[in-house]
Amino acid sequence: MSFPVHLVESLDGVAVGARVEVSGDEAHHAVAVRRLRVGEEVVLTDGLGHRVAGEVASTGKRVFEVLVTSASLIPRPSPSFTVVQALPKGDRGELAVEVLTEVGVDTVVPWASARSVAVWKGERAAKSHAKWQATAREAGKQSRRTWLPTVTPLAATDDVVARLPSAALVVVLHEDATTALASLDVPADGEIVVIVGPEGGITPDELAAFETAGAVTVRLGSEVLRTSTAGLAAVSALLARTARWASAPT
Repeated sequence: MSFPVHLVESLDGVAVGARVEVSGDEAHHAVAVRRLRVGEEVVLTDGLGHRVAGEVASTGKRVFEVLVTSASLIPRPSPSFTVVQALPKGDRGELAVEVLTEVGVDTVVPWASARSVAVWKGERAAKSHAKWQATAREAGKQSRRTWLPTVTPLAATDDVVARLPSAALVVVLHEDATTALASLDVPADGEIVVIVGPEGGITPDELAAFETAGAVTVRLGSEVLRTSTAGLAAVSALLARTARWASAPT
């Protein structure tokens, strides 16, 4: 059985026997909505590898306290996975972030591609980015993650190109590619980057820039997936060939 996970700002230095206070909206939802009670077991994480379990020692309107019974620091998963996600239309961006977080992606890069229908500018950019961050946070808690993913600021194509040379593997999903994703060797460590284009597709100039920076253009199969689910399929296929999905959960 897995216990509810709650996110706190920091658990650095917390040991067995310590008491950790959870407050604010996190505590309000647990106490007022979930009806958290004294004696229940919960898990706390700071999203940076620290994980503690314990019993609820006390509750208030917007606060509860946990008596720590176990504490651990979980190593950052390797290899790491980054998905460069072209901005989808509507709420499909949040859907993409949700499923990518659930499957274990470490970094999500919102990408303003040339053919993206959605546009992030001004106040909308700040609100949209905040929604992606909130979605990653909640999905990370739901999927019991100890390391929460990072949602970077909006990236232009040049920004994406600049981060590719340091990666261990970069793949661009493209329906016309002749190389199958399944045929690639998957590195055991380093960063693996998956680039997902918009509904209208990646432009030839974008594709050329990515390939010049070391990316491999690949296809998933004969079917064409939506931009909001293609990243999930690609990352899952790659993760299945790494130690991250071969080892027992920590």
